[in-house]
Amino acid sequence: MRLVIILSGFLPAFASELDKADTAWILVSNALVTLMVIPGLALFYAGLSRSKSAVNTLSMSIVGFAIASVAWLILGHSLAFGKDFLGFVGGLDKALLSSVSINSLQGTIPEYLFVSFQAAFAGVSLALISGALIERLKFSAWLVFSLLWVLLVYAPIAHWVWGGGFLAKDGALDFAGGAVVHLNAGVSALVGALILGARKESSILPHSLPLTAVGTGLLWVGWFGFNAGSALSSGAIASIALLNTNLGASAGLLGWMLPEWVIRKKPTLLGMMSGAVAGLVGITPAAGFVMPADAIIIGFISSAISFFFVTYLKHRLYVDDALDVFGIHGISGLIGAILTGIFATKSVNDSINVLPNQLFIQIKSCIAVAIYSAIMSALIFLLIKAIFGLRSKEEQALDISLHGESAYNIGGKT
Repeated sequence: MRLVIILSGFLPAFASELDKADTAWILVSNALVTLMVIPGLALFYAGLSRSKSAVNTLSMSIVGFAIASVAWLILGHSLAFGKDFLGFVGGLDKALLSSVSINSLQGTIPEYLFVSFQAAFAGVSLALISGALIERLKFSAWLVFSLLWVLLVYAPIAHWVWGGGFLAKDGALDFAGGAVVHLNAGVSALVGALILGARKESSILPHSLPLTAVGTGLLWVGWFGFNAGSALSSGAIASIALLNTNLGASAGLLGWMLPEWVIRKKPTLLGMMSGAVAGLVGITPAAGFVMPADAIIIGFISSAISFFFVTYLKHRLYVDDALDVFGIHGISGLIGAILTGIFATKSVNDSINVLPNQLFIQIKSCIAVAIYSAIMSALIFLLIKAIFGLRSKEEQALDISLHGESAYNIGGKT
């Protein structure tokens, strides 16, 4: 998100009047970001799972978004955007939105709207993690993890970059969440899959590519609000961010499809959809900082590297990341964040300060996010494992065993 606008401590100096056009755009963007999860990501993941776990997969995404929304209002927003404490986390001054009123502004939009928009980002980030854990995680364990992760992992990292924390002070650039959202979620997903252990049958083909295709389309559309909305205004930066988002997705689709076609002799629909998502992830940290031609490069490179990781390197980790959350979101988020340090320019966004050592700053910020995310996520998973347990006893038909319902009741049969 645009650094000058997001740093809450400095906002009053820049704007003190509500702008109806900006407010209208962020209202729409908030709805688009919600669409990314409900039903976008939920359908994307459900189609990739086995049919007997589709309901459980849908439920994990949707309930995660709900928990993140509530946790964000209670404490998460304050930890991310409250008064800075040692550059690491926000204070408690915004807990339960105690210092926010109907007339409070965040830049040119109502602060309540800013809170809602940020809560949606937390919900998307959390929902992404579920894709690595499907088909064997206890639903109750997921609920506990969701609450703890939003408050202890996501909120502090959001503060580091967007809330005036130490990475923001260092000059790290992350327009809409390459490191904060995607690298963070990808690393957490990888750690969770490692601790949880592999499924009994991990080589299961997607049960419904049409569902996944619909989910991809909703993600693609919703991502316009995710990236262009992060300008927090309806002006030129939002416009170029929207253009760059579409270019990143399109180039990403090609960046996966072309090498797959050459190597495997077939351009698969699953590969095209995976590439589009990887391209969207890659352009996310750079969307409001780079020229459109550079967005094509970032989307293509991010997706191509994700393809080679998923195809040739994933198996060497010996981790059952069921839906390649780390391979697509973690890797593409990392590449996009690093490439932002190469292509970001003041000619696109004059509010940023591109430093001579920007590439080094971007790499350092990614390392900090990855290390903290890995350590804290591991502690949360291990705590839940010790107290409640992580794995479900039933792995072949979670829909019936956990939820008592089936995704497909054809002829009245499950």
